[in-house]
Order: sequence, then C-alpha cells, then structure tokens
Amino acid sequence: WILHFDFQVGGHHLNEEFSERGKEPKDEVQIYTWKDATLRELTDLVKEVALPARKRNARLSFAFVYPDKNGRFVVKQVGSTFSYGHGRGDDAKSLGDLGFQIGDYLSVSIM
Repeated sequence: WILHFDFQVGGHHLNEEFSERGKEPKDEVQIYTWKDATLRELTDLVKEVALPARKRNARLSFAFVYPDKNGRFVVKQVGSTFSYGHGRGDDAKSLGDLGFQIGDYLSVSIM
C-alpha cells in the first residue's frame, strides 16, 4: 500500500494542519511500503528525500495522524530513531507493532 508521510524540521505539524482534506501539509511524500516496515527502514527512506535527516546527530520523531471519533485529526507520537544510530531508539518497531492503520498519515519531525 501507499504510505503518505510528511516531514518537517523542528517539530511535527499541528493537528489543525490536517483538518481539511486536500489541504494537508504540502511537504507530503508517498512511498510504497508494508505494515511490517520498521522505523529504521523508514528512517533510511526519509534520509533519501530530506537533507536535514542525513546529519550525523539528527533525531527523527514519528507520529501517526488520524481522525478521532469526532472527525478531528490527532497527531500522536509513536517512536523515534537516530539518523546514524542503528539499534538505538525505536529502530526495530514496525508500523504494525505501533498500531498504524491503512489510511493514516505518518508525520516525521527531524531534529
């Protein structure tokens, strides 16, 4: 399936930035992946498209973005990795392990 994710330097996008379909953050990237993809694998993919993620000391924070039962979008942090820290952080956790649902967005903050 296709994973829609956005990345931003310094913090995640705000809930309100996802409130209207079609007007989500413009830095969205689409990749083909599976629910068993790990945060390490996603980190390596982000590094291919986001120069700040390639810095030696970069930390990537992952959050799921999904509508709550009232239809308002929620940004929920689920894990973090280090750009060059294999085995540190939440590298081995998969999207499925973290409860990712098809149709959710993935927000990546690079710090």
